[in-house]
Amino acid sequence: MTDLILEETGVSERTPTSRETRRPALRRRWARAVSIAAIAVVLGAFAGERAWRSSERPAPPPLPPPQVTVSTPLRETVSSATGFLGQFSAVDTVELRAQVGGTLTDIAFRDGQIVKKGDPLFTIDPRPFQIRLDQAVAQFRTAQAREALAEAELWRARQLKQTEFGTAENVDQRAAEQSGALAAIDTAKAAIRDAQLDLEFSHIVAPFTGRMGAHLVSVGSLVSGSRGGTTNTTLLATIVSLDPIHLDFDMSEADYLAYQHARRGAPQQDDVVISLYGDNHFDRHGALDFIDNALNRSSGTIHARATVANPDLAITAGQFARLRVATGEPAPALLVPAAAIVPDQSRQMVMTVAADGTVVPKAVETGELQNGLRVIRSGLAPTDLVVIDGLVRVRPGAKVTPVTGRIASVPDRDAG
Repeated sequence: MTDLILEETGVSERTPTSRETRRPALRRRWARAVSIAAIAVVLGAFAGERAWRSSERPAPPPLPPPQVTVSTPLRETVSSATGFLGQFSAVDTVELRAQVGGTLTDIAFRDGQIVKKGDPLFTIDPRPFQIRLDQAVAQFRTAQAREALAEAELWRARQLKQTEFGTAENVDQRAAEQSGALAAIDTAKAAIRDAQLDLEFSHIVAPFTGRMGAHLVSVGSLVSGSRGGTTNTTLLATIVSLDPIHLDFDMSEADYLAYQHARRGAPQQDDVVISLYGDNHFDRHGALDFIDNALNRSSGTIHARATVANPDLAITAGQFARLRVATGEPAPALLVPAAAIVPDQSRQMVMTVAADGTVVPKAVETGELQNGLRVIRSGLAPTDLVVIDGLVRVRPGAKVTPVTGRIASVPDRDAG
């Protein structure tokens, strides 16, 4: 039917060529490229206008130098002292060991308890030792009876000899028997004391006031003991004294020489100040009463010890503390806040401000803390302006705006 219509109208159907099919796609690509080029021209013109306008604006003014707080070092008279790190140790430390053998029947303390001198600690079954004591007492009474009989027989022998019914040989024999009876009495007395000592050692008491450690045996354990320590003895517990207490530390050779030079001709006991918690609060005192007789060849140090009163029992053996030992007479010194000192590898630096506002770093040698401030031994002049606040805003050689501040000490921090 369709063919008929096409023949009547005179229109014949033909297939389009490949070139005709590619023309619409080429036209679309060409239109897209023209659009992109137009957009690029517009954006370039816009950017050029922005750049031209920005070039006409004036440059912003430079920022002023950062503001820091400065002050001259505080000048005060301080005592020359050297700081050390020490460790506390007990004056007396005792291992409690059994001196007699037997069954442990009682433990009369809690682990870690503070006990007084003479307080009961352990009890070893005392019944065998009580039996030995009773036997010794019986032997003593027997010896007394024999001595009384020997004395009576000696008296009769002497009477018979005076009446010529006895002989001198009989008298000598009775005298020897009396001497043997007296010796038996002495032996019985010694046996009583020995049995009493064993009975006493079955009750173990605290040798001094101190703190107990943990018990190392339990009730019912069979312990071995020896009064002379000639055989293995059972370790029951340990006890350490608390008041007073020792503070041990080591001095370098240079510090020891400085101490000797400063204390030449001074009394043997020297006062030291102690900070327990590392907060520079030196509120305790002790007496430096011992320095070893030789330097340690491997470490180049010498051992020293101070004795510290501990009435409140706040110090425990093994605890660390900081201490200061005076090594010279009080003298003027420069002090700055500890926060004003900047570590630089192996050196200590202080930032100062020159007259023209330039930051000038100075290497200093620091000393101990005094009243919350660090002593400067060398490297700083009394007129230097030290940066005490705003260190994060400065760098060497840069300009700053100094504002005058004040360095204040913290009283009663180190006074003790």
